[in-house]
Amino acid sequence: MSFTEIPDDAYDGDEPIPDFDEWDSPDSLFNEGPIRERLLDVVVGIRTPRKVSEIAEYADCDTETARDYLEWFNEMGMVHRHDGRPVRYARNDAYFEWRRIDRIREEYSDQEIATALTDTLEQLEAYREQFGADHPDDVSLVAVTQDLDMSTEAAWEALSEWKSLTKRAHLLDAARRDHPLSRKTVHSADV
Repeated sequence: MSFTEIPDDAYDGDEPIPDFDEWDSPDSLFNEGPIRERLLDVVVGIRTPRKVSEIAEYADCDTETARDYLEWFNEMGMVHRHDGRPVRYARNDAYFEWRRIDRIREEYSDQEIATALTDTLEQLEAYREQFGADHPDDVSLVAVTQDLDMSTEAAWEALSEWKSLTKRAHLLDAARRDHPLSRKTVHSADV
């Protein structure tokens, strides 16, 4: 029997056929939940200033509710308000970076942060040596595939990982520098 065939004993005919009209629609699975959470999901995803009406539409809520929550998000620092007609809002990347740094501080000890930073810096140095550049943005994908005899996919993956490690080093170093306990000691791992 192939995996697409239905076994004879899978449905004996005694059970009623489900009424698909009673099932939740797929759209409702994505649009239900607290409005605040839906708005936050939208805010996290926007990269450019958006009108309140657009954000409300994405979050499936009315404009006034969206406006109230966006003002609150603005007061919390999660979004930037762009005044004008119409008022627009954009995600505040600095807030989300601060949250990531704060989480690193909460979840890891000073020693774990320092160890992770050291490991990350070693990986970054290996990429610098491999590609002969200081930053992944300085590397031409076309040149790498020809000069280092790498497939496009392998080069893309390596450069993407290098970029991710650069961001990780920044976050770990910020967590190490800003950690209350680490202020008392001098570390040489500044990037």
